[in-house]
Amino acid sequence: MATFFQSAVDFLWGTPLIILVLGSGTIFTIFTGFFQFRHFGYFVKKTFGALFDKNEHEEGSGYVSAFNAVATAIGGAVGVGNIGGVATAIATGGPGALFWLWVAALLGMALKSAEVTLSVYYRERDENGSPYGGPTYYIQKGIGELLPKNLAKIATILAAAFGFGFAFNFLSGVQGYTIAEGFTSAFNIDIITFAIVYSIVVLFIVFGGGKRVVEFAGKIVPFMVCAFIIGAMGIIIVNFKNIPSALSLIVNSAFNSTAAIGGFAGATASVAIRTGIARSVFSNEAGQGSSTMVHSQANVEHPFRQGIWGMFEVFVDTILVCTVMSLAIILSGQWSSGIQGAALSVSSFATLYGNYGAKFVAISILLFGITTQTGWFMYYDVLLRHALKNNIKLKNQILLFFRVIYPLPSLIMIVYATKYGLPTGF
Repeated sequence: MATFFQSAVDFLWGTPLIILVLGSGTIFTIFTGFFQFRHFGYFVKKTFGALFDKNEHEEGSGYVSAFNAVATAIGGAVGVGNIGGVATAIATGGPGALFWLWVAALLGMALKSAEVTLSVYYRERDENGSPYGGPTYYIQKGIGELLPKNLAKIATILAAAFGFGFAFNFLSGVQGYTIAEGFTSAFNIDIITFAIVYSIVVLFIVFGGGKRVVEFAGKIVPFMVCAFIIGAMGIIIVNFKNIPSALSLIVNSAFNSTAAIGGFAGATASVAIRTGIARSVFSNEAGQGSSTMVHSQANVEHPFRQGIWGMFEVFVDTILVCTVMSLAIILSGQWSSGIQGAALSVSSFATLYGNYGAKFVAISILLFGITTQTGWFMYYDVLLRHALKNNIKLKNQILLFFRVIYPLPSLIMIVYATKYGLPTGF
């Protein structure tokens, strides 16, 4: 069974993923006139330049503010994968993986913008006047509009299939274990005690519904992203003399095999391509449709206005956070140590910050993990609202029940994995 899962993962995150991500990203880039490149100044003005614009923080009746929507989306995307996943990509594919991570992210900006724009365009209002949208909405309505009436149900089936497949993420709970393991190791805390406290914190946030989730994200995400970037920039600045050689290594390794060195086993260019693109998609979620569900609730007058914030989400997650983490790993010289995952990030931070580096990474993992888990609550919430929109009483009962049980998969996984180890396939 383990071999089957690994083979399936290798296939799906291999050639099919490369074709889908680069292909669709290229198509949307061409159709938008290379917007993310030709109008980069406009993009910066309407995102970074608007961070302190009070209009971007206005919620309106039933809406969330445009800023809180993107903060929640970034919180849902910037997670353990940015710390451990990027490190694994470099440890496996070599420094060249970072180049392909950039390529996928730049094209993914157009793809994410298209997703978010569609989610706002096809969103619907519930009985309270609050807007909701996302892949299930624009698949059902958008594709449904293109099909003959007698085939329109196909779009509904496709939307249901997406929602059903997406819901499986809820059951894994593996990220909760990763957070617990990293934090308790750094601070020598009992893992079960941590699991209980962590679950209570998550429950408190999600029990307040979408409003509390987005307000929490709006406050914590800017702080945690800036703190992490500053921490990684410290390593980059200390090693600034090695930046030219590091950039040369990144580009050369992207198109040529990287020889074995130290604990690094070596990697071909194809491995660098696959790991870089896979990590980019896994990190910024471009093409997955996940964060569109919170973007759809934003208080904006035109769908593309929020689509630009979708580009911002990818830019911050991958071009900023993943890049500074990757450069810190490469410039510190730890990329060839043979260490994998979050431990590689810890060892890189330790080169400058010593034991405090491990604690800093552990705190970052905790904060990133909380915003990711609570952010994804919003996505499941939207799926349930869409599936049950015709039965308001049942919908409200299930939504309340879901809030109560939401932390359970992580709690169960932490307790189980502590005693028996992670199940096969995780």
